[in-house]
Amino acid sequence: MTVAVTGGIVGGTDVGDTYEFKAVPFARPPVGALRWTPPQPPEPWQGVRYAAESAPACLQISYGWNEDLARSSSEDCLYLEVRTGVLDPTAKMPVMVFIHGGANRAGGGAGTIDSALVTRDVVLVSIQYRLGVFGFLSHPALTAESPDHASGNYALMDQIAALQWVRDNIAKFGGDPDNVTIFGHSAGAEDVGLLMSSPLARGLFHKAIAESGPPQFGLPPRTLAENEAMGVDLAARYSKAAPDSARALADLRHVPAAELQAAADRVKPPVDDASFIWLQAVVDGHVLPRSPYDVFRSLDQAPVPLIIGVSAQELGLYGGKAAVYPTAQKVFGPKFLRALGFYGLDVKTTANSDPVLGDAAMQMSTDLMMRCPSDWTAWHVNASGHPVWLYQLDVDASGKTVHHGSELAFVFNDRPRDRTAAEWPPLLDYWANFAWEGHPDGRGLPDWPAYGREGNYIEFTREGAVARAAMRLGVCQLRDTP
Repeated sequence: MTVAVTGGIVGGTDVGDTYEFKAVPFARPPVGALRWTPPQPPEPWQGVRYAAESAPACLQISYGWNEDLARSSSEDCLYLEVRTGVLDPTAKMPVMVFIHGGANRAGGGAGTIDSALVTRDVVLVSIQYRLGVFGFLSHPALTAESPDHASGNYALMDQIAALQWVRDNIAKFGGDPDNVTIFGHSAGAEDVGLLMSSPLARGLFHKAIAESGPPQFGLPPRTLAENEAMGVDLAARYSKAAPDSARALADLRHVPAAELQAAADRVKPPVDDASFIWLQAVVDGHVLPRSPYDVFRSLDQAPVPLIIGVSAQELGLYGGKAAVYPTAQKVFGPKFLRALGFYGLDVKTTANSDPVLGDAAMQMSTDLMMRCPSDWTAWHVNASGHPVWLYQLDVDASGKTVHHGSELAFVFNDRPRDRTAAEWPPLLDYWANFAWEGHPDGRGLPDWPAYGREGNYIEFTREGAVARAAMRLGVCQLRDTP
């Protein structure tokens, strides 16, 4: 089967009762002179473009978990994948667009469309976006050459270009361009929040799901000047010209891609944890005219319903257990003793580990990066008059300790016959219901109350789904900002 899309005709493959289309270009390869430019429309092609395999992931170095992706990754990577049950423009099925995670410096879109979500009569799309230095670098010369007087956030522009492709083409795959749900995990979930904050993405999606990644990841935003300073630092390593000059930028554009990507990890970021270097939201004045928190605080985010949530144990505290007291002093200021009391600590004691939430370091880290920012985001979306559903996941598909990414198995896969509903929370059906109806309830699922005035949320416990309210209120209310 073939479908005419922007740029030409693409061919697909029959997979059971569905059709899949891989390595579909939504933009030109961002290489050579197009490195660090907004995504450009794909080059038209002749004949049928068919790919049996996924396109390479965007260029990344190996951090261990992504070794296979890194080995085959490429700077030429702006492709998406589609899987659908019908190729009827009148079908108007809901569209779900997944944004992968990986700290905005790793990961890829391959494999997503294999999900059982397509059996729930949705059109599933997986997109890729430039990573690391290629997706987020700013430099004074880049800002100067931009008609928008901004630089950085090329990754977000890639995501917006992919959503524009969906708007223009998805009806031919049976999808409804007026019913698009974006959803993402980790950095991809943060990017969902950034897209909700960007005026450039307005109207390109109609529902949003953020899995373990609030809009700023609990981090302060980065100014354009701060991001440019990192670009100047990098340029000084590769150019004999003034590091803030157009000549230095030209030299950077000629550095081999893999070498540049690795070198960027050695640039000192404004945050303590260098692994978060590309997770700070860059307020560039164009893609993000204001920080996401300012946007949500003003109730100016995209007017769409939202599902947002966390795993009970996410990412460890930077510095480990030894950092608990210094972090409490830094984050909570004069309220730090009250905060320590919430964790069962004082200046002389060590708290017992919670069987669900982990030790004090894990609890504090998850609260500061995930739980409190997610609850804060839910509160503001609700205050803006749009429905929001909040969750906490306590279980992992392996039966072991829940962790960052535990929700992915439940979102993309049907429950195995040998697992109970408590062991395998029905996130896939909640997500599909949300895409269809704008709320997660229905089809015999446990009731999931909207956030509302009480701060309701659902906790997927080892005994089943339990409705609760006021997630971690005792510690979250001690912070003025999330």
